[in-house]
Amino acid sequence: MQEQYNLDSPSLTTLKNPSLRTESLVALGTFGALTAGSALLGAGVSNSGQLWYRRLRKPGFTPPSWVFGPTWTVLYGLMSFSAWRVWNRPAGPKRSWALALWGLQLGFNALWSPLFFGKHRTRAALADIAALGVSLAAYTAVAGKVDRGAAWMMAPYLGWVGFASALNEEIVRLNP
Repeated sequence: MQEQYNLDSPSLTTLKNPSLRTESLVALGTFGALTAGSALLGAGVSNSGQLWYRRLRKPGFTPPSWVFGPTWTVLYGLMSFSAWRVWNRPAGPKRSWALALWGLQLGFNALWSPLFFGKHRTRAALADIAALGVSLAAYTAVAGKVDRGAAWMMAPYLGWVGFASALNEEIVRLNP
């Protein structure tokens, strides 16, 4: 007698797509919450309307203030989803190293806005964004060995951090 299987049952759906497991969805929520925490920390002190920021001399390539919110929303989403994809791969040293580097870059990301906008320490923020760029590049390289798609998701973020580094450097140079 041949057994009948319901191909839409939750257990078989999970077998076909392991990323639908409960622990995987919890992991996605965790990466999202960590990223949201970093975003909220930055948003709490970031205000391009601050008198201090308005008085700074800025380079001509400074984007309008309205660009930052949508840009960071997309970047934070990609960042969370990238880490989740890496987490969903089989456990091993490369996966662990990639996730540690992801956490490190998120920490540097969270520090930048309090340094720049909160404490007005543009040079310290420049050092932080340099460390962010290095840790982000390292995460991307290691993640690429675990999940190529996860690494490619970081490409826009790498570009933005490069641009933001140049912007931060010019603000330091123009405001000695």
